Parts: sequence; structure tokens; C-alpha cells
Amino acid sequence: MGIKRLLKDFFVGNQTSEHIWNIRQKAQCSPRFIRYIYIYIYQKYLIKYNSFFPLSTKVSSMPIFPHGLNGIFISQGAELGKDCVIFHQVTIGSNTLVDSKGQGAPTIGDNVYIGAGAKIIGKVTIGNNVRIGANCVVTKDVPDNTTVVSAPIRFIEKTEKMNNIFVKY
Repeated sequence: MGIKRLLKDFFVGNQTSEHIWNIRQKAQCSPRFIRYIYIYIYQKYLIKYNSFFPLSTKVSSMPIFPHGLNGIFISQGAELGKDCVIFHQVTIGSNTLVDSKGQGAPTIGDNVYIGAGAKIIGKVTIGNNVRIGANCVVTKDVPDNTTVVSAPIRFIEKTEKMNNIFVKY
């Protein structure tokens, strides 16, 4: 892929997950000068899609992004297994608090399905063939072949009327 075509794709269109993944791959293993160009373009894509997916993240194979890279945050120390499916607004983040038991980054197994808005935080291990439901917050290890779901909804009733008027900043 030539630099002219790469720039045209960035500004005109071809912005599929596979295209961005190819740029990520080239940013990791191209000759020095060309690598910097690919890194620059890769970082621009991440900014464009409000994402963070560092080149240093260990990934076994290209994850599947059904809704693109929109809002996906993957921590620098995280590890992803093969054939992971990651929906939009997912966070796979490190816990950097010194006094925390879960300090570190997550390790995600093979064939893991991570639903929209899910958060996986800290040094947790997600087993193989796991499903994590939408908007779940995972801070503990998950064994193989497990489905993680959120708690049922709760209603908190108030006796007084609540003021929900939006005040512009």
C-alpha cells in the first residue's frame, strides 16, 4: 500500500476495522522512516474514533469490531487472545492505584465476546469462551465458558419531585 493511497483512504473513505488494523500492523514492523508515517496515521485514526489501542498491546489475532473502533479503550499492558469480539464503548483498562489488590492490566482469553459498554478493569484474567454482557463492570477473574451479566435493575423512588432541567455550562 503506497503512502499516497494511504493518505487518500484516510481522508476519503476506506476506514474499516481491517484497514486500520493493517495500518497498525505496518506501524509495528515497517522500516524506521515509513513506520513513523504509519504510526502518525494510526494515531490520527484513533483520535478520529475516540479510541485508544496502543501498538504495545499484546494481541494474538485481529479482534473483531462489529461497530468499528468507536470509543474503545484498551490499556497498554492488556493482552488479548485470539478471535475476540469487542463492541463499541468498551474499556479494557489498567488499575494503577499503588495500594490496590488488582493493580495491573487485564488478560483476555481466546474467543471472548465483550458487549457494548463493558468495562474490564485491573489485573483480571478472563478465561476462554467467555461472554461479557453489555455495560458489565468486571473487576474479578472470570473462568472459562462463563457468561457475565449485570445485576438486575433497581428503582430508587423519591418522595419529592426531582429537578431534571439541563443548565448549560
